[in-house]
Amino acid sequence: MKIKGFQKLSLIDYPGKLVCSLFVVECNFKCGFCHNPELVLNNDKNYYPEKKILDFLEKRKNHLEGVCISGGEPLLNLNKDFLKKIKELGYLIKIDTNAMFPEKIKELIDEKLVDYLAIDIKSNKKNYEKITNSKVDFDKLEKSIKLASLLDDYEFRTTIIKGIHTKEELKEIAIWLNKIIGKKPKKFCLQGFKNTGNLLDKSFEDIKDTSKDFLIELKDLIKDYFEEVVVRV
Repeated sequence: MKIKGFQKLSLIDYPGKLVCSLFVVECNFKCGFCHNPELVLNNDKNYYPEKKILDFLEKRKNHLEGVCISGGEPLLNLNKDFLKKIKELGYLIKIDTNAMFPEKIKELIDEKLVDYLAIDIKSNKKNYEKITNSKVDFDKLEKSIKLASLLDDYEFRTTIIKGIHTKEELKEIAIWLNKIIGKKPKKFCLQGFKNTGNLLDKSFEDIKDTSKDFLIELKDLIKDYFEEVVVRV
């Protein structure tokens, strides 16, 4: 896999677990507010060797519990053999994805190579292509959402930008996810936009961080549509 970033310890990327996090380059979406433009653009082709990661995991078996694989879009450059080696070492695997590759998600679930799926829901259907600056196959997206709900651990999450994501839009997302799955989804996360100053689209650099108060307002609006709604700031 094309691993560009390697964080040896994370307390937040896998809920309730001590993990290391891997960041894979390239993405099929071009969200303007993306805070990892270096991964999307992939101008530097120097990657971490998989062996180096596996050697580290071998040494940390008694300290770490899992591996979070993020991006970019990890499923673009999926290497199942690498994931199998991680599982053989006894680790849990969490994958962050935009869910446009349901066939790969199904393989991972069928072969027990993923323990936790985090799916980014960018917007409601009406605004999805505008937010992602990409053509969206909603059949694939919805198939992935259904597949994720088969796991014991999964979450859907939306990065909230006030002025772009409205209360009405979040309610539409909640209703949409319930309709796809046929019941209340297990977990939905409201993530506040953070203006790092290093964004894919420079026009977003004037936008302020999303306030916790606005996220709590949204939580109150949609809490009855999910088993759990979490605010992340």
